[in-house]
Amino acid sequence: MPAVHGIVGNDWVERRTGDTLYCSQDESVQTVGSFSAAGRMSPRNMFTSTIGDELRLATNFKSRVYGIALKDRGGIFPAGHSANAAYWFDDSTGNWISSSYYMNALPQWVQNFNAEKRPDDILSKPWNRLYDSASYVQSVADERPYERSTPLQVSKGFPHRFTTNGGRNYQALRIIPFGNTFTLDFAKQMIEKEKLGSSGQTDMLCISLSSTDFLAHRFGPQASETEDCYLRLDKDLELFFKNLDKTLGRDNYLLFVSADHGAPQTPDYLVANKLPAGSIRGKILANELNAELFKKFKVRNLVRKYYEYQLYLNDRSIDSAGLDSRKVYDYAVNLLLLRPEILQAFDYRNFHQTILQEDLKKRLANGYFYSRSGDIQMIPKPHYTDASTLGTDHGVGYTYDTHIPLILYGWGIKPGKTNRQTYMTDLAPTISAMLHIQMPNGSVGQVLEEVMK
Repeated sequence: MPAVHGIVGNDWVERRTGDTLYCSQDESVQTVGSFSAAGRMSPRNMFTSTIGDELRLATNFKSRVYGIALKDRGGIFPAGHSANAAYWFDDSTGNWISSSYYMNALPQWVQNFNAEKRPDDILSKPWNRLYDSASYVQSVADERPYERSTPLQVSKGFPHRFTTNGGRNYQALRIIPFGNTFTLDFAKQMIEKEKLGSSGQTDMLCISLSSTDFLAHRFGPQASETEDCYLRLDKDLELFFKNLDKTLGRDNYLLFVSADHGAPQTPDYLVANKLPAGSIRGKILANELNAELFKKFKVRNLVRKYYEYQLYLNDRSIDSAGLDSRKVYDYAVNLLLLRPEILQAFDYRNFHQTILQEDLKKRLANGYFYSRSGDIQMIPKPHYTDASTLGTDHGVGYTYDTHIPLILYGWGIKPGKTNRQTYMTDLAPTISAMLHIQMPNGSVGQVLEEVMK
């Protein structure tokens, strides 16, 4: 949980310094594989071990552990602190890169893969539907008004066309299904070139397929682009699994699939269908709150930052102005509670006295880390997102955000299923038990006994 490992979001404010920090940011390391700053990343901001770390410890570091994702954080954190390497995508070059935390130079096979310039080939071709448009029955018609445009997009609807802006910006690759294909192709190369699974020790490869997230943020779950993304991902995974069967043997690998979150429907889509929904517009909300606090206390910018439904207040300004912090916090909370889009708001100093549904209260406690979390927590009404009414977002405790899949397949797994409520934190102890290794040192989940039987 973030309450233990400390990664409370993509960004946060460090309470000790007041500085804003990106989750995997590490200024002490350098980019490897590019001249950009995109590689100045590491797992150092995470305080706990991972399955990969415990696997390395259990085998005297003979097991090899790698992470791959378009997102730096998606490649870095699952693999852990002692990983042999993590790789992520550099928008400015279209290359897979890493950081000096792991290595001083990219392996030759990675350099060769980058030299193929696959992103240029991918983005030079239009993205059209995989199948006939009439078969897309799980999505709405193309080019709906509640979709956001994508970076470097030449055409709005199918067929989507993109530009790399003269080979200087490959960001569009993240937001099309072929970003997943590109990631899995790189993973296949890694298995072959690093000879994973061939040493007699258990190796681990952590793959995060980031394009599903980037794409759904912009188009929403109901879009035909999203449906096409998952239809293509299904085929990509089929080819990847067949490659594992061929190279490792069908009974020689354990695969598990999960997700970090779900997503609500696009607010404007719900409103158009007479369902309650709307937008928080957090930064605008913070500015409006600052204006009201200034009227009351005559001090500017008492709200320092807004992140992930949390407000960071400026305690230094409060103290230097001689204000009673309790009155400032209480006034801010009361202002929030009067807003029509807010269901609940509270000051974390009063958390135990706040009346909340017990399951939600537990989740909020699990996500709170004092030196990094905000001072005031907001809980929006259902289907009110922290974004514009275009596209979608995530980050709340409602079922559309917390209901995620868990699939295990391969070595040691027999067919079965359970509808019993389980949690993403149950995955680490379950895999650890199957491997007969110590659980990660911050693990709070339970072993899924159904998997062990």
